Amino acid sequence: MGPQAASLVLLILFFACNGVNSSSVQQKIYVELKNTFPCVRLLNATHQIGCQSSISGDTGILHVLETESDLNWVLSSGPNPPYLVLMDAQYFNRSTMMRFRDSMRVAGVVLVIPKSSPPQGFSPHNSCPNQGTGVYSKNYGPELADCNTTVWNPLGDGLSYEDFNFPIFSLHEDNDTDIIRKCYQDHNVGVNNSAPQYPLCAMQLFSHMHAVKDTVTCMRRTDIQSRFSISPEIVCDALTDYNVWASIRPLNNTAKGHLNGEKLVVAATRLDSRSFFWDEAPGAESGVAGFVTLLATVQALRAVTETAPTPNNILFVFFQGEAFDYIGSSRMVYDMKNGKFVIDLDNIHSLIEIGQVALRRDSKLWLHSDPVSRKNSSIESEVKKLVSNMQHAGAGLRFSLDEPGVTQPLPPSSFQRFLREGVIPGVVLADHQSAFNNRYYESLYDNAEYLNVTYPPNLSPEEQLEFVTNTAKDVAEVATLVARSLYIQAGGEKANLPNISADPKMVTQMLYGFLVQPNNSWFRALVAPDVVQKLGPRPLQYYIGVHDKSDPIKTSTRIIQYILANFTGTVTNLSQSQCQNPENLPGESKDLYSYLWVQGPVAPNSTQGEGYCIRAPVRLSRAVSPAFELQDYGSKDYSTWAESRWKRINARIFLVASRDLEMLTLGVGVGVLLVSLLVTYFINAKADVLFSSSREPSSTAY
Repeated sequence: MGPQAASLVLLILFFACNGVNSSSVQQKIYVELKNTFPCVRLLNATHQIGCQSSISGDTGILHVLETESDLNWVLSSGPNPPYLVLMDAQYFNRSTMMRFRDSMRVAGVVLVIPKSSPPQGFSPHNSCPNQGTGVYSKNYGPELADCNTTVWNPLGDGLSYEDFNFPIFSLHEDNDTDIIRKCYQDHNVGVNNSAPQYPLCAMQLFSHMHAVKDTVTCMRRTDIQSRFSISPEIVCDALTDYNVWASIRPLNNTAKGHLNGEKLVVAATRLDSRSFFWDEAPGAESGVAGFVTLLATVQALRAVTETAPTPNNILFVFFQGEAFDYIGSSRMVYDMKNGKFVIDLDNIHSLIEIGQVALRRDSKLWLHSDPVSRKNSSIESEVKKLVSNMQHAGAGLRFSLDEPGVTQPLPPSSFQRFLREGVIPGVVLADHQSAFNNRYYESLYDNAEYLNVTYPPNLSPEEQLEFVTNTAKDVAEVATLVARSLYIQAGGEKANLPNISADPKMVTQMLYGFLVQPNNSWFRALVAPDVVQKLGPRPLQYYIGVHDKSDPIKTSTRIIQYILANFTGTVTNLSQSQCQNPENLPGESKDLYSYLWVQGPVAPNSTQGEGYCIRAPVRLSRAVSPAFELQDYGSKDYSTWAESRWKRINARIFLVASRDLEMLTLGVGVGVLLVSLLVTYFINAKADVLFSSSREPSSTAY
């Protein structure tokens, strides 16, 4: 073996040996942080919002923001920029974040989510939600457009709609935050207000986003990749999931378009919510209270409609993606308009939408209607009749119903997307007369505690599941009102109204499952086995997200689908294989029903549920904006929201040496390299001398 080959082998062995321990060395250098929730990049037809890091992550000296002097330290007086700021909730506001964005001294921000919400309120959403995609415009009620008469979300500072060129993460108060604070206290706090000495504690955040500029650009780049690349790299995806709908009497899912001789009363609500951070959207008041109310409404109507059915059918609809310019409702209206849904707009008799209903004041709920369409005498008559029916249905309940006394537009609601295509009588039921009662609209603080879904101490999880909270009682009363109103509106006899009442225990189980602990015995008994595996200890989140081939339907959507099936369907004697393929069985019809296999309750001495098959008039329909089907990515009529793709979301802390020491180390390293090159050159040049073999003496001639 020659000298160069020997050197190469030694070098390979050196790196191989060191490679074995590289992971353990990395663990000694870095502390990886878990349970982080990033702000990610979103795009629409005109611009981008959200946050991202550089492609290799952004690093800064850690500084904990606790006082105003800490803010000055980060922005001006601190000697070691850039800083990566760990902050408490009181400083996470538009003013502070804009100062950080305009400064060149901030590498990133980490928000520590407190256990209690900021008392002053906080909403990073716009003050005028879904502005420009509702019904009010220069052509329809121009005096009501752009929140000219009513600012619905006055606490909204628009922070969620800003674009930041550095990463922003959130962390819950746990061991990670304790480790970060200890690292800061041990290394970054100077003595007697002096500058701290190296080594300093630093943090690095990775959240590089692939998409830039707007949806038009990112979809064009995705299309080019798909056309010309062998292994295309998608840079963004449309926000999408599924609407859930059901009806009292089954509708033929294969027959699309106008349903002759049928008029349906529509009961609608929204499924989704959002916050500043990706998939950190508890949505208690903005979403959960509304869809729990509608689920309880369905359950309350079940018994009476079986014994005394209504002349008109009732359609229950749960819209997905409404926080992003009405994705779900605009898609269903588009399908109705184009003959792609089981009914069309002419089949709608009237509409009742459940908005935010859990924070009522002075024992009042409000019925909002559209003042523009009410100028039509026939619509005015129908709306008056609807309001009268609802007030009659609410008689004897622990709240009153009223209409706003001044002319104002509808609050942000799915109903607005129906009115864009035609005049329909309808109301939006809400707990606010004008501005939202919700002080945490579309924020991470809109959670179970805010709705007072709390429990006495020392209750086990099963006891909490059964404990009927005051909030559950209030929501059950709202559901009773809606159920009775729908029954009258669909032509039912008023004499049957006392038999319609929502179950507070059922409501408390739903609130517990959707807001506190989804992995509970009641949820597990009602859903499919594959859904059970996705129930974790963390509360469900209601950000719509994007299509995932391995998990195409959000877990929360699946749970609502199965609960709705249990409330509207019947248990069959079909086996699991028959439940999955019922089309050839006598008396079964996949055109009229969905067939869902449910895990069932688990017996006390068993680990497996007693599964059963439900036949139910429950369906899913795509909740993706028509803009993506039409490939009109710059649309002004439909939502164009897309989410950027990324490869790595990560956060870690470590100690960093001073710049002088780093430069000295670099200089020494370069010097060692040069010396090594010289030595290698000398050895190669003298190899025949240094590595020559001793020669045998010449043979003796005999």
